[in-house]
Amino acid sequence: MAKIKDVAAAAGVSPSTVSRVLCNGPVSDKVRKRVEAAMARLDYRPNLAARRLRSQHTDTIGLIVSDIRNPFFTAVSRAVEDEAYRNGMRVILCNTDENPDKEAMYLRLMQEERVTGVIFAPTRQMVTSIDPQALGFPVVMIDRVSADAATDAVVLDNRRAAAQLVGHLQQQGYRDIGGLFGNTSNTGMERHAGFSEALQQAGLAAPARFVAPSVEAAEQAVLQWLAEPARPQALLVSNGVLLLGAVRAIKSAGLHWPQDVALVGFDNEVWTDLLGDGLTVVEQPVNEIGRTAMAMLLERLDEPERSQRIVVLQGKLVVRGSSLPQ
Repeated sequence: MAKIKDVAAAAGVSPSTVSRVLCNGPVSDKVRKRVEAAMARLDYRPNLAARRLRSQHTDTIGLIVSDIRNPFFTAVSRAVEDEAYRNGMRVILCNTDENPDKEAMYLRLMQEERVTGVIFAPTRQMVTSIDPQALGFPVVMIDRVSADAATDAVVLDNRRAAAQLVGHLQQQGYRDIGGLFGNTSNTGMERHAGFSEALQQAGLAAPARFVAPSVEAAEQAVLQWLAEPARPQALLVSNGVLLLGAVRAIKSAGLHWPQDVALVGFDNEVWTDLLGDGLTVVEQPVNEIGRTAMAMLLERLDEPERSQRIVVLQGKLVVRGSSLPQ
């Protein structure tokens, strides 16, 4: 009678991959068809009771994000869940509020739940300290990664996107450009780097301020900045949550864009097209980020020993009235 190791040898995969096919777990369609063909050739019949007793993982993945209220993470989470469902998997969603203690707690929860893998948007403190070997499951980072990270990742080309926004503002004649960035993630730091480099290359100052990732923190910071004698002609904001805070501040100060201050940012949310002539933003490929992260997790499960892979996606500049001089 054929055994799992016989099927694995015939299909050219590991026994664990055969097990995932048997339990409708996370494998690519190509590998699944190859394994199923090998089982048919060998007339393999699984011992279901024994397989359940030996199983060490569930058909569940963890999805750990910093703030589910942020529309970016809402959209990415939906894309991950859709792809997980298509592959016969469930999702445990956790929200960390950019808190390293909560991140550590939820990673322990994932170990206790014996998840198959985790898709994770970590803080700067956590991004370099994650060790998939110690955790016992593969990790794919989304939105945030560092050169020292030991995991796969899918991210936006943040430096290029920020530089693209700066270049657009320069084309409209703006020279005094300020930047507002989140202070808890590598994403904010990378966008600040792209912002600074673009302005420095043009021989211009790059004034920047860093705030906690909340609407309220952004609103207070921008209100203070706008009240200063040397307020910027234009303001670049590093994510959708902070952009909403900047919008509130400009309105509270009785100012208008672009007449008093031009405004550009990240994340093409529905509301960004509904204010005045709309806000100029970099649109992130949120669905592609979620789908790619799930695909990378499945690939890592099929090939645990392959080298680290980082996928860098490009944003799309959406120009609207907030940055066009009138």
